[in-house]
Amino acid sequence: MKRLLSPLLFLVLATGCATHLPADAQHSGTKTPPSPKAASTTSNTPYGQRTDAQQWAKEMAARQGLDVTWVQAQLAQAKFLPQVPRLMTPAPKTNTTARDWADYRRRFIDPIRIKAGVRFWNDNAETLARAEAQFGVPAAMVVGIIGVETIYGKNMGNLRVLDSLATLAFDFPEAHPRAAERQRYFQGELEQFLVMMRNAGTPTTEPRGSYAGAMGLGQFMPSSWAQWAVDFDGDGRIDLFNSTADAIGSVANYFKAHGWVPGQPVWYPALFNTDSLNLPTLLAPDILPSFTPAQMAGLGVIPQDGMEHQGLLALIELRNGNAAPSYVVGTQNFYTITRYNWSSYYAMAVYDLGQEVLAARTGSTPAIAMPVTIPAPVTPALSMPAPANAQ
Repeated sequence: MKRLLSPLLFLVLATGCATHLPADAQHSGTKTPPSPKAASTTSNTPYGQRTDAQQWAKEMAARQGLDVTWVQAQLAQAKFLPQVPRLMTPAPKTNTTARDWADYRRRFIDPIRIKAGVRFWNDNAETLARAEAQFGVPAAMVVGIIGVETIYGKNMGNLRVLDSLATLAFDFPEAHPRAAERQRYFQGELEQFLVMMRNAGTPTTEPRGSYAGAMGLGQFMPSSWAQWAVDFDGDGRIDLFNSTADAIGSVANYFKAHGWVPGQPVWYPALFNTDSLNLPTLLAPDILPSFTPAQMAGLGVIPQDGMEHQGLLALIELRNGNAAPSYVVGTQNFYTITRYNWSSYYAMAVYDLGQEVLAARTGSTPAIAMPVTIPAPVTPALSMPAPANAQ
């Protein structure tokens, strides 16, 4: 039986954190989660002394067949992190904070990250090629994910995972619009984390990660680690912290499991027919592919070079601050990238970074996405009648 973790794998490897909350997050099955509001009033009490945490420990131990004394002892070691609820609380929307694709892109695609990506690709070219052959996911996509998430292992997070998950499981911010749902999710992640540590014989206080409990080069949450992480270097254990091979194979396996279609483009350029454009209908499904190419064309958007596309498409809108938004046509593969992080901006950044690294490595022109704005309708010139005394 493969070991998931080793006690030697968990060191504080970097500062900062790159967090993602997988879109496939599932509830833990906890029957009686404490309400976020009730939990927030008890954050000054150690988890080892809190009624809600101890009741959860009893239920969790029964579900997993664990010693309840051991589970309670782990919670007694967990510390409330006051910065974590603040980071998880959505920022208030104002008229001065309009989303800007160009600004978002600059956060993740710069010469330093591209150079690091080239070095990562060169150092792991054989493994990336093997993953592409086995899982059907291009090396550029794996390189894009690991670069956006942790700058190729530089920023994997420095918070104890136990503390982050306990804080979010029992003190999730009530201001969040989906507080109860998110709290159940993090209780499930805490449960999975404790099971992993128990099975591996690893102290629960050792792993370090992001403020949301994501771990390793690809920032896998515990449930993602349990379901999709793979031993790609063949050493008998899964190590997403120190084994680049395991990280590469796990990211590629995650993409395959979430619907990646080998050989399919990620996006098509959008051509607009302003006479028939029905933007509200096209944008209603958000990033979920919902239209055939013919249906999309009937609604006023022609996917350039994509009318023979097999499968559904989505119109992806990118805000440009106070300027007009721009658009691309996204495929199933675009949607698959967002299973890592539910954001069209994130998916675009991952794709573009991978292409920029590929181009820098090969000396070619990067095939980055080119969003376009909707052209203004053409107004026919008015013909004025000639004056009566015209000569």
